[in-house]
Amino acid sequence: MTVSISHVHVLVDDPDAALSFYRDTLGLTVRNEVAQDGFRWITLVTASQPEIMIVLSQPHAGRSKEDGDALAALLAKGELRTVQFSADDLDATFDKVAASPGAEVLQEPTSQPWGARDAAVRDPAGNLVRIQQS
Repeated sequence: MTVSISHVHVLVDDPDAALSFYRDTLGLTVRNEVAQDGFRWITLVTASQPEIMIVLSQPHAGRSKEDGDALAALLAKGELRTVQFSADDLDATFDKVAASPGAEVLQEPTSQPWGARDAAVRDPAGNLVRIQQS
């Protein structure tokens, strides 16, 4: 039996700002975009791992008002799970991300005690995004 990751979901409050960050800044490619009931789901992939899709969606999409409100509150507080990427040139990637509208730098590229060299930012929705050197 083989199991692999196919999709990772990232909640965003502004799909256009998120699309600009993940597509235009990080270089992901839009695979699919679906609009339904006033909400959008945007599926993106990386060139090196096109089989793993990142799905951007809004907190209220496909959920009750109460559940959407709860997720929106967690998103606003920056309390949702981290999204982690690897880059072949961390410094160049970090420079591009740091200059991107709506991104908040939390940690410049740093060598960590556990051996990784990485950086941390918040995307325009407030999600923690860590990028490590490949």
